[in-house]
Amino acid sequence: MNAALTLWRALLVNKQSVLQGIGAPLVVVAILAMMVLPLPSWVLDIFFTLNIAVALMVMMVASYTKKALDFAVFPTVLLISTLLRLSLNVASTRVVLLDGHTGPGAAGAVIEAFGHFLIGGNFAVGLIVFAILVVINFIVVTKGSERIAEVSARFALDAMPGKQMAIDADLNAGLIDNDQAKKRRSEVGDEADFFGAMDGAAKFVRGDAIAGILILFINIIGGLTIGMLQHDLSATQAANTYILLAVGDALVAQIPGLLISISAAMVVSRVGNEQDVGRQVAEQMLGSPLVLGVTGGMLVVLGLIPGMPLLVFMPMGALLAFAAWRLTQTPIQNLEDASTTQVPADSEASWDDLQPVDPLGLELGYRLITLVDKDRQGDLLSRIKGVRKKFAQEMGFLPPSVHVKDNLDLKPSAYNITLRGVVIARGEAFPGRHLAINPGGVSVPVIGNPTTDPAFGLPAFWIDENQIENSLSLGFTVVDCETVMATHLSHLMQTHAARLLSRMETQQLVEHITALAPKLIEEVVPKLISIPVFQKVLQLLLNESVHIRDMRTIIETLAEFSQINDPEELARKIRIALAPAIVQHIYGTVNELEVMALDPALERMLMQALANPNGGQALDPGVADMLSQSAMALSREQEDNGMPACLLVPDPIRSQMARLLRRIVPRLQVLAHSEIPDTHSIRIGPILRGNTG
Repeated sequence: MNAALTLWRALLVNKQSVLQGIGAPLVVVAILAMMVLPLPSWVLDIFFTLNIAVALMVMMVASYTKKALDFAVFPTVLLISTLLRLSLNVASTRVVLLDGHTGPGAAGAVIEAFGHFLIGGNFAVGLIVFAILVVINFIVVTKGSERIAEVSARFALDAMPGKQMAIDADLNAGLIDNDQAKKRRSEVGDEADFFGAMDGAAKFVRGDAIAGILILFINIIGGLTIGMLQHDLSATQAANTYILLAVGDALVAQIPGLLISISAAMVVSRVGNEQDVGRQVAEQMLGSPLVLGVTGGMLVVLGLIPGMPLLVFMPMGALLAFAAWRLTQTPIQNLEDASTTQVPADSEASWDDLQPVDPLGLELGYRLITLVDKDRQGDLLSRIKGVRKKFAQEMGFLPPSVHVKDNLDLKPSAYNITLRGVVIARGEAFPGRHLAINPGGVSVPVIGNPTTDPAFGLPAFWIDENQIENSLSLGFTVVDCETVMATHLSHLMQTHAARLLSRMETQQLVEHITALAPKLIEEVVPKLISIPVFQKVLQLLLNESVHIRDMRTIIETLAEFSQINDPEELARKIRIALAPAIVQHIYGTVNELEVMALDPALERMLMQALANPNGGQALDPGVADMLSQSAMALSREQEDNGMPACLLVPDPIRSQMARLLRRIVPRLQVLAHSEIPDTHSIRIGPILRGNTG
């Protein structure tokens, strides 16, 4: 008893959800019952009217749907509506054959209306009209929608891997979060399932059309047989009674079937996700004044031909010409309205007027816009995503997104790379051409426009596609213009990595580490080391091309020396802890390191000048310039010999020497004695000398 009461309470509380849950099974059972149970004529009228209403409703929903998945339940609706029409055919056939001899109203008012009003009571006309409707439905609409559904299902399944990879790429690039990625993956799966279901559901429409033809002939043959043999009607009387009822019954079912077929075709043939069918047709067919004007003019000309109905062609042509004239006036009016109302004189400034500065931007001349247009096979955006992903893997943090936009002030083939709104590099690229880069040692030029590689300053030529094989055979490195721009961007991101690590990226990095290893960081940052100090330490490391991937070592070192408040000293401690990784990044896996060293006299002078609290201010400008020039020459000599340019200096002056030489010799690495791992040995190479007098 208690269990029964509990069940009733649950049903009362969840009444709406329960009714929704059992609604679909009840509808299917009711439809199947109509095939078995005899129904009176007035009930048939209700269900025939409901069938027409459902067909109209489905067509309206299909018309106002902006994308196919907005009507994802359509295959199921298609099945249920088909079953409803077939069950009504069975029920009406029973009534027609049993009571047809009593008169034209035996099967209800709806069938009688379709048999008399629509076709004038002439069953021959009805058969012809029905045949035309069947041809339209079966051969034109159903055949076309079935083919579209089949091709769409195949393409949707074939495109699934590529769409999934695109979602993963956007997720890795930081353009979307996990929730958005899950939603987009679900939409991709739902789209494939929908078109697959529509491919099968198209067979319902096709089968319904065939069933309508067969049911009509069965009703005609059965009606004539029953009328003449059982009710002693003449052939003419039986034909006028039973064929008229059969045709009316067929038309009652065929017209809603045609509406459903058109709805299916509209759903599967949708292109675009922004507007419904009506607005797309209005904008794309009726939105061009040239089209309307030419069409109207042609109608007027046709009306002037002798024998043509001028009174029909002339008004229609004039109407189209007037519509074209109105369209030509509308943009001018809109432009005038925009110029007078877009920025009212009494409008107040608001925070919406402020445009944020892009952390990292790429400005393109108008000829380079095709490189980001996917419809024209533009591949630059995917290259940029790859650059960000590679940067994150190498440097140890996710850089900000690259905002790509056009800039009409640039030369057509020029581009700017900006950092926080400031141009840090310029370049040129030519879509359809390739850059042949001379890696060194190639003395034979190629046919093309001489230039320099924007990333590394190497001599190069812009060449046409027919010169690619020749350039490769000569020893040139040949890349397309998208690769040129992506490489330039990647090099600048590496160079300015410290500036890319803003407070936002630092906070995101902390949250990422917290999610992966919460015990590692929660006791250090921000409890012992504040976020600003942590950011400054990481920026000091990135300034000297030290990757911050090994965050475990960095956090452990910060925890060990948390009593130090100086970011530079903390960065020095971390460099010592990361020494094996730093050395491997410079030299690779070799154990003997050939380094440049300071002349002893120069080293003593630098220790006296740079190790004092005033830093580099005590160093004579002439000595600093001579030191930089000498370091540049020795670095070039080392690189020509295939060795990395690395200067070994005492610990107290390492950071000052690195800052001093970084601007003049950016490729020169400066190591302290304590940063040489115990597992490696050193070999003194070139000696850096200066005027110590």
